[in-house]
Amino acid sequence: MAEQIWIARLLNSFLAAPADAILRALGVHVAHPASPISNTFAMEILVAGVLGLGATLMARRLSVDRPGMWQHALEVSWNGIGDHGDEVIGHGGGHRFLPYLFTLFFFILICNLIGMIPGFESPTADITVTVGLALITFFYYHAVGIHRHGVFGYLKTFAGPILGLAWLMFPLEIFSHFARVLSLSVRLYANMYAGELITTIFLALVPVSGFLFLGLHTFIALLQAYIFLVLAMVYLSGALAEEH
Repeated sequence: MAEQIWIARLLNSFLAAPADAILRALGVHVAHPASPISNTFAMEILVAGVLGLGATLMARRLSVDRPGMWQHALEVSWNGIGDHGDEVIGHGGGHRFLPYLFTLFFFILICNLIGMIPGFESPTADITVTVGLALITFFYYHAVGIHRHGVFGYLKTFAGPILGLAWLMFPLEIFSHFARVLSLSVRLYANMYAGELITTIFLALVPVSGFLFLGLHTFIALLQAYIFLVLAMVYLSGALAEEH
């Protein structure tokens, strides 16, 4: 069992029994009943809590006449992601799906960056987290497509514009959609895992150069969150299109 970080130990000290009971009810065998909450899950809870607390505090301090620095930053981010989504998705889709896209981007970004703080780990350096994020996006854009076209109408878009090639296009489209889950999850996981590993090694061996890698790691964290966001937009655009 990997050494637990402080936030995981804290959560297990209060929630180990109910968490263990829930997992057993779901048929999941817990190797260590005294500590069923892993470092990764504890960090996900922390990031979700940070986002929830931040949103609550911002909602209480919103001001039309005297907006603060954080309000300005969030408004720029909100409008920027919405406008970018409109360009990629089209037909006002960026603002239509903005709550999901905005939350997705900042959840991934904070998950990517939080591991740079001593005593924390980046949840996105764990493949289970990135697969989960990819699956959520996968089911979300398919749900949007089904809502737009209906079940049979959406399946019809997988057949392509040429009826005679439907027998070939349909299985290729199905395969390509499942491949998106692998692509989204592995890209994010590999970059964050490698970035954390390299930064940790250089900080231990050559502290000065390690700080340079911290800057690189920050850039990679921003870039990977942005790539995930843009790909989610592209998939939403495809789900809304009449033909894939």
